[in-house]
Amino acid sequence: MNDKMRLILMSCCAPCSAGAIKQLVDGEIPCIDDFIVMFFNPNIYPDSEYQKRLDEQIKYCEKLGVKYVVGDYDHNAWRNAVRGLENEPERGQRCTKCFAYRFCYARRFAQENGYNAIASVFGVSRHKDQTQVDSAAVAVCGDIKYLPIKWDENLRQKIGRESDFYRQNYCGCEFSIRKV
Repeated sequence: MNDKMRLILMSCCAPCSAGAIKQLVDGEIPCIDDFIVMFFNPNIYPDSEYQKRLDEQIKYCEKLGVKYVVGDYDHNAWRNAVRGLENEPERGQRCTKCFAYRFCYARRFAQENGYNAIASVFGVSRHKDQTQVDSAAVAVCGDIKYLPIKWDENLRQKIGRESDFYRQNYCGCEFSIRKV
C-alpha cells in the first residue's frame, strides 16, 4: 500500500494558508505526495469580502505554481446549515457546524477526485480554536483521512510580514463581524 497521500488543504484566506502552502511546496510534510488548495468558504459575508479573500488566495497559489480549486459560493445554503445558531458566540456551536459543513464538501470532492486526505488552516486564526476544527473534521471526514497538521506559525507570520495580503479583522461570516 502506498503511504503517500493526496491532500486537500482547506483554506479560509491567504494570510492563514500561506505558511502551510509553503511548507507543502517545500516538501516539509513528507507523507504528502500531491496537494491542492481548496477555497470553499460560503460562510464569508458580504460577497465583496468573499471576492477579496478569493482573489488573494488565487494570487498566492499562482505565484507558487500550486493547484487550487474554488468551491461553490452559496451563502444562502450555508445560512440554512447554521440556522438557529446565529446568536452563538465565536467558537460556539455555529462554528462547529460551519466547519463540519465545509469539511463535508471537501470529503465529497476528495472521493470524486482521488484525494485521500484533508487538512486545513481554519484553526490558525486567533479567532478560532484548533481543537474545535479538528473535532469537526474527524466527525465528518469518514473514509478520507483528516490530518491535524501543526503548521509552522513563525513561517506564516514571516510570509505575512513580507506580503501585501489583504487582511480582514473577522472570521468571515456576518455573525463574526465585530461591532465597533
